[in-house]
Amino acid sequence: DVQLVESGGGSVQVGGSLTLSCVASGDTFSSYCMGWFRQAPGKEREGVASITSDGVISYADSVKGRATISKDNTKDVLYLQMNSLKAEGTAMYYCAANRGTLSRLLVFEERAYKFWGQGTQVTVS
Repeated sequence: DVQLVESGGGSVQVGGSLTLSCVASGDTFSSYCMGWFRQAPGKEREGVASITSDGVISYADSVKGRATISKDNTKDVLYLQMNSLKAEGTAMYYCAANRGTLSRLLVFEERAYKFWGQGTQVTVS
């Protein structure tokens, strides 16, 4: 099983940038489909970006053009670079993983991911 630890959250001004990291341990990182989710206060958790084990990338419409997901299989780290942040980007951001590949229809489904980190808070004001 893989363990996930997020970092990089913080407070940023509207229009600013932030890069989140998710360090994976315990299993072969390259074998996992990875995703970033976020949950704003009072709202359901939603998918933000994903990258499958074979490198297929997807973005939610809400961040398309402003976010970049990437992974470094040599360091076992997943990244989410976010630019032009908006106030509605304020949320707890979670890293998620599922061993193997996922259909693009499922990459933003919480139920598709077995492993989750504890989250890192992003506040945009």
